[in-house]
Amino acid sequence: MRLQKEELAKMIDSTNVKATATKSEITKLCKEAIQYGFKCAVANSFYVKLAADLLKNSNVKVCSTIGFPFGASLPEIKTFEAVKAVEDGAQELDMVINQSALKSGDYELVKQDIAAVVDARRLAKKVIVKVIIESAQLTRDEKVTACKLVKEAGADFVKTSTGLFGGATVEDIKLMRQTVGENMGVKAAGSIRTYADAVAMINAGANRIGTSTAVAIIKGAP
Repeated sequence: MRLQKEELAKMIDSTNVKATATKSEITKLCKEAIQYGFKCAVANSFYVKLAADLLKNSNVKVCSTIGFPFGASLPEIKTFEAVKAVEDGAQELDMVINQSALKSGDYELVKQDIAAVVDARRLAKKVIVKVIIESAQLTRDEKVTACKLVKEAGADFVKTSTGLFGGATVEDIKLMRQTVGENMGVKAAGSIRTYADAVAMINAGANRIGTSTAVAIIKGAP
């Protein structure tokens, strides 16, 4: 599959979630997202208000991280962060799964953790919740289990990674798509730096791309 620049841009979440991100860098992220027509600008919750202000009256959505980057905070903390992010203007939420609970076999806690963030929809029904499973740190069976739990908890997307502990692979995207079916979102993130990388993920089953090199990807499109 070959995608035109405009088609691909609408599938990209342009991201800056660095701990050192400055106000000027987030401003640049949002301005570029408008310029190139990206789906979302993704920032840590600290910058959601700024991003919402910069992106108002545009077609670009504001996405906030939740429980980033380890996902090991309590469900109540993630709930508070999600609610505050939505109140500040977030339209999408990228939360990190509780890997400790997953690897301990406490699947009910994993589901409750996700459902607590999904519940932020009571504030704004159109809020999209994407759940990061950190696929590079999971076994094949754990990936399948994680995807099933994400779906059962009512989230909209399952996402490969934060990008800090390994990136997306074509094999993982195929497995995730196979597990969740055709009607749920799959987001590939981590180590996606070129147009070819992005298209490979989409061909494998992703319908959203997360990347900190979104502009370079679009500029490199044929």
